[in-house]
Amino acid sequence: MHPSRSLVRLLSYARPYQAQIWGAILCSIFRTLIDLAPPFLIGLAVDVVVEQEGSLIAGFGIQDPLAQLLLLSILTIVAWGLESLSQYLSENLWRTLGQHLQHELRVDTYNHMQQLDLAFFEDRSTGTLLSILNDDINQLERFLGSGADDVIGFFARVLAVGLSFIILAPGIAWFAIVPIPFILWGTFLFQSRLGPRYDAVRNQAGLISDRLANNISGIATIKSFTAEDYESDRVSQESKAYLRGNQRAITLSVAFQPVLRLLILTGFVLTLYLGGREVLLGQLSVGTYGFMVFIVEDLLWPFTELSDIMVEYQRAMASVRRVMGLLDTPVAIPYRTCPVSPSEQRSFPLVPIKGEVALHAITFAYNQHPPVLKDLSLYIPAKATVGIVGATGSGKSTLVKLLLRFYDVQQGALTIDGTDIRKINLVDLRRCIGWVSQDVYLFHGSVAENISYGTFAATREQITQAAKLAEAHAFIERLPESYDTIIGERGQKLSGGQRQRLALARAILKDPAILILDEATSAVDNETEAAIQKSLDKVIQGRTTIAIAHRLSTIRNADCIFVMQNGQILEKGTHDELLQLSSVYAGLWSLQQGTGCTSTTCADDRAVDPG
Repeated sequence: MHPSRSLVRLLSYARPYQAQIWGAILCSIFRTLIDLAPPFLIGLAVDVVVEQEGSLIAGFGIQDPLAQLLLLSILTIVAWGLESLSQYLSENLWRTLGQHLQHELRVDTYNHMQQLDLAFFEDRSTGTLLSILNDDINQLERFLGSGADDVIGFFARVLAVGLSFIILAPGIAWFAIVPIPFILWGTFLFQSRLGPRYDAVRNQAGLISDRLANNISGIATIKSFTAEDYESDRVSQESKAYLRGNQRAITLSVAFQPVLRLLILTGFVLTLYLGGREVLLGQLSVGTYGFMVFIVEDLLWPFTELSDIMVEYQRAMASVRRVMGLLDTPVAIPYRTCPVSPSEQRSFPLVPIKGEVALHAITFAYNQHPPVLKDLSLYIPAKATVGIVGATGSGKSTLVKLLLRFYDVQQGALTIDGTDIRKINLVDLRRCIGWVSQDVYLFHGSVAENISYGTFAATREQITQAAKLAEAHAFIERLPESYDTIIGERGQKLSGGQRQRLALARAILKDPAILILDEATSAVDNETEAAIQKSLDKVIQGRTTIAIAHRLSTIRNADCIFVMQNGQILEKGTHDELLQLSSVYAGLWSLQQGTGCTSTTCADDRAVDPG
């Protein structure tokens, strides 16, 4: 994205704060102008000491030199007071503005990111996204907190001092102004070359973030494989790459400073020499000359700071481009399509969901990979319980992702109660589905907060009841603070079986019309599984249940069992019907029961993961 476009996009976030922005700009300008008062007052004081009754102040009717100096002293105190006040106001306004824009941009970016499909997250690392949401937006806030004030102060100072030179000594003013075009030309040339270097720096910062996030999440694996030295080396390599990128940018940025100093020295020396000559010729007062010698530094020296300002600007724009790039990522599956009800302001659901699910000749593939599902058709009556089994890669989990609309079908249609899910409001669709994944994710927080996640208004009694149905209440009661116990990031303080039971309780509390159990009891022991299964027999009553399982014992009572292979339905029927077929399912059942199998069924079993 072009820098100017990035800046325009950024400024659009500032529209609600126009009054604050104008206030900050005016305070910055006033502070800069009042900062020029002390050199001017010093020049007047020199005139009073040298010329006394003939000074500029005497022209206002104050003849006594001591009275003139007293007046100048009072004016100096006032000037310093006003400068301090305006500095406080400008810094407060700019920093507050930076905080507001940082907040708006971070929330907007995060909200947009939440609506992106799963394919987006599979192609990008967590560390890179964290770097954008945190580091890049913080970089922007740092620039707005100080850089914007510096930019406005710079231009206000140059214009004010340049105009003062022209008014007071037009004959020599141009000597001080001559270096300015060259400085500006060099600065913009420097900026154009510096921008790409800071883009590379920000990208490398994202890679470091990615490496650190991965290592922190996988610290147990690192320790168990004694790979600390290996990971330390990898972090060191990423950090060195970041160091090299920053060094390239720093080398260019500091190289410009000596050139600037040479140009500034030229202007200063010319003013010093030619201004002194004007005094000796009687064409310029000593006080005015003193003011010009003092002020020429205020005219030219800020140009040395301009390079630093441009560095901060380029850092900020590199960050803005990354943030805007994320914001420009199109939402493949819009959250707001055709709502189930005509009104968006409603309690869920206005339209009752029966739970009839049908797949009509669905074909689906991930990116450029071969199809995972091939012309798949499947019908699940409302309130029925079905089981799905199959080898790893047969398409079981993909079917669930399509039902939750993490991805859209590419051919065919998937309907709920006869309505294509692409025509259903995405929020309505997912609210009517409860999903218990094999890969349980729990948030850092209390047990109660994790069970009530998604059902935030649930009472403690409802949370406890859901935990009892999931056979989780007993172990929760043994925790140090019961339901208020903090379980750590990803529930790391709990065992795998405990985490799975909390996830099951979370789905039960949601009370969905369609319940998906994706290996929901894979991490529990046989005794707990039997207890959960007994509870599930009550939970699944009156709702459509889809159970993906490797343990066939958990689905033997299902109304229908589908055996998947290579993205298609290989067999279907009840447990007894599939056993009578003496094919894949029957062989898998015999294997899990330890009763052996015929050579025919064993050959077929090789296509099915025994789990």
